[in-house]
Amino acid sequence: MLSAKSLFQEIIDHDASFALFCSIAAGGESQGGWENARIAELVPQSERDLAPRIARHGADEDKHGRIFNALMRKRGLDPVPVPPETDYTMLLERRGIGLAHDRLIAKKPLSVPDIVTYLSHSRVTEQRAAEQMELLRRHFTDHPDIGRAVKMISNDEDNHLAYCHEELLRFARAGHGRVIQRTLRACALAEIRVYRDVSLAVMDHMGRILGWPKAKSAVLAAGIHAVYAWERVAGWRRMVSLEMPERRDALGGPATTAPEFA
Repeated sequence: MLSAKSLFQEIIDHDASFALFCSIAAGGESQGGWENARIAELVPQSERDLAPRIARHGADEDKHGRIFNALMRKRGLDPVPVPPETDYTMLLERRGIGLAHDRLIAKKPLSVPDIVTYLSHSRVTEQRAAEQMELLRRHFTDHPDIGRAVKMISNDEDNHLAYCHEELLRFARAGHGRVIQRTLRACALAEIRVYRDVSLAVMDHMGRILGWPKAKSAVLAAGIHAVYAWERVAGWRRMVSLEMPERRDALGGPATTAPEFA
């Protein structure tokens, strides 16, 4: 019987599929680290108090990239090229979600609407990240190789999500509520399509590495399409709601360091 735990266990146990999984994750996290670092540098003067939190967000993401690379090194594996069709962050940018790299490379300070766009994009993608890490935490928190990494990254993603809720609510109170809701909805609808496409691409690559029979691949693909259908009808709404989090000022302190993997 197929289950999320058995599927991930199969991927983790095989060196080639584990290297691909970690390489995809490391690439996305490192990209997120760079983006947040640039945004922190370009925050408008009126929102400079937000810059340390954005920088902390970026430091966390960069740390996650190092953790995934360390997990590969621990098994004597090298990173592998990330297939473009599995590059979640790049595909989101191509759909116009978030702040374009051209905007971040420029030295011109961002505007308040830019920051609202950034936070809305982050609120949606951090929802996905928090859910994925919670799934891994539920099944692999005691795993001898990845357990510590999963717990640390999962806690960080929860902090990132809490920070997005709190800051967006602050901007909503300042009069940006309608723009935030429109942006959140557009981001969520684009994200669920990208997530579906990336999931199909990742499973296709994993299937070829692990030698899955066509029937198994077909069942997994059907499951991915079913999740997308649910998200398209109703599930996207969980990505656009805003509520004051229990974790207040979740990114108010320094970033924690990455654990050592001997």
